[in-house]
Amino acid sequence: MAGRQDRYHVLIAGGGVAALEAMVALRTLAEDRVDIELLAPDRDFFYRPLAVAEPFGTGKALRFDLRALATGCGTRHRLGSLAAISAPKHRATTGHGESVFYDALLLAMGAREFIAVPGALTYRGNHDSPAFSRILAETLRGEVKTLAFVVPSRVTWPLPLYELALQTATRLEDEGVEARIVLLTPEETPLIVFGREGSEAVAGLLADKAIELLCGVHVEKVHKGLVHLVPGVPVPAERVIALPGLRGIPLSGVPADNSSFVHVDALGRIKGLEDVYAAGDGTSFPVKQGGLAAQMADAAASAIAEAAGASVEPAPFDPVLRGLLLTGAEPEYLRAELGGGRMYASTAADSPLWWPAGKIAARYLSPYLAEHADLAFGAFGQRSGAGA
Repeated sequence: MAGRQDRYHVLIAGGGVAALEAMVALRTLAEDRVDIELLAPDRDFFYRPLAVAEPFGTGKALRFDLRALATGCGTRHRLGSLAAISAPKHRATTGHGESVFYDALLLAMGAREFIAVPGALTYRGNHDSPAFSRILAETLRGEVKTLAFVVPSRVTWPLPLYELALQTATRLEDEGVEARIVLLTPEETPLIVFGREGSEAVAGLLADKAIELLCGVHVEKVHKGLVHLVPGVPVPAERVIALPGLRGIPLSGVPADNSSFVHVDALGRIKGLEDVYAAGDGTSFPVKQGGLAAQMADAAASAIAEAAGASVEPAPFDPVLRGLLLTGAEPEYLRAELGGGRMYASTAADSPLWWPAGKIAARYLSPYLAEHADLAFGAFGQRSGAGA
């Protein structure tokens, strides 16, 4: 469909990994054939994977000025959120009631977090680092003797919780402090999403740190020093840390499942909606992870670039999961091929399995952020002095 401008107008709704990966990928693949507009409610992009290292003083969540990142890519940043779309009219309506025309629309708004284990500290990233730091300090002082780390039911990206547990155990070991650490998870084996080899490597790391592992358990709540299981005998713990659950973000005009996640095909296209795509945590793909969000964005960007007239062969989403597991000592690199008939072909190593070996492996965004490292600030405003 021809737009009102000479260039193919692409509206990207969102300001996270998938949105920015698509932005840079489109500019690279379609060059000046596309006019890109980024609709995002935030002024900053938060690079959150290193938030799990903040309480231990070994890493820092970074933020980048979103408008500056967009401008550097020849993109306009419109401050606001998406409220509704009319696919037949190629119109999007913002939360402020503005109507925006598009030739192609990419939904990359992410998902909403919610408390999945009542009574536990829900660790969502840098904003919860101070609360976790207090728990860590209590434990180092010997005031807390039992810690439980909980993966809630239906959480499909549990790696950050394993990082918190392993780093805690390493810190206690370094300080000569004894405490019982228990990790509870509904998984059959630890980090089974990385396949047999990855799971066995993680199990070995947990055993080396004397972290008790309870697999195949579902936690209902935490109450009066007990972690209540469904079913099962409660597990005593003085402090409990859990990951949040995720739900999609409902959007008028877009079909979704009961959890408001959007179904897409291998090129990110939403069935029944012409020229509307989705990528990232807001889709129904079960594993919610930044690197996979970037791969979904790449697939959608390749299809959009072709529609804009670029000489590009659309490349379907063929998920490869990469995880850098922080342990408090040497990190572990995990890799698993999840698609293309290679389900759970996995690798684990103590040296990088991809390059650059960052927390989020994004083909276009990772080098772009490295080029714009001067824009990075610590999550609470301090200049970081480090690239992403």
